Amino acid sequence: MDLLDKIRKYESMHIVFWLIKDTCWMLELKWLGTFMMFPTVLLAIFIIYRTLGTKDVYLNAAILFWISANSFWMMMEFFNDDQYKYFAGIPFGFGFLFVGIFYWRDYVSKKAVVSR
Repeated sequence: MDLLDKIRKYESMHIVFWLIKDTCWMLELKWLGTFMMFPTVLLAIFIIYRTLGTKDVYLNAAILFWISANSFWMMMEFFNDDQYKYFAGIPFGFGFLFVGIFYWRDYVSKKAVVSR
């Protein structure tokens, strides 16, 4: 069983937590949404840990930044009258950076194979 198969169950569970969190946000269930933020972020960190040393770690880091930005935005809407939600752009930016790193490394590795 390869690494991808081993973490697939965690990724599936992660998606469920993420959907519950975002549904709570949409329905304005403040305390349940806040609670669901923790297993969602922690599972994203665990998935990163499990994919250390693989190229997938960059996409998983981007997902963590996306969830962190999303969670921050949710918390600002729930408890701060939206006044700081634009700071969520910082982790969103880091997410884009990690996606860029993923594709750059993929491009460089394919270019190295072609030039051999």
